[in-house]
Amino acid sequence: MKRFATALWEGTGKEGKGHVSTQSTTLDKTQYSFSSRFENGVGTNPEELVAAAHAGCFSMKLSFVLNAAGFTAESIDTRCDITLADGAITESHLQVKAKIPGINKEQFDAAVADAKANCPISKLYNTNITHEAVLL
Repeated sequence: MKRFATALWEGTGKEGKGHVSTQSTTLDKTQYSFSSRFENGVGTNPEELVAAAHAGCFSMKLSFVLNAAGFTAESIDTRCDITLADGAITESHLQVKAKIPGINKEQFDAAVADAKANCPISKLYNTNITHEAVLL
């Protein structure tokens, strides 16, 4: 399986602007700029997209891990915070809240650790990955 996205940038790094699109067209010429990346401007940015990818990938992997252990989640709610410092992504922090009937805390923590270590996006990163997990 292969997926793709495209980015077009015009102008300088600070005054320029660009847009990103995805194969599915979920993002279709979505604007990004210096302002949307380093300030509070309108549009997306690479770190936000990376955070969305990690949150989504982790949640799906956790669901697979739980299913393999005989559990089905009612809900898995994951937030990912990406830290960009000194020109590098230095941390990806996952915060997960899940409602899983019949599971105990030890089983849940083991499933979270497995998903964190083995989701494809976690494997892609060369950064510190941390997590907090709450069983509802």
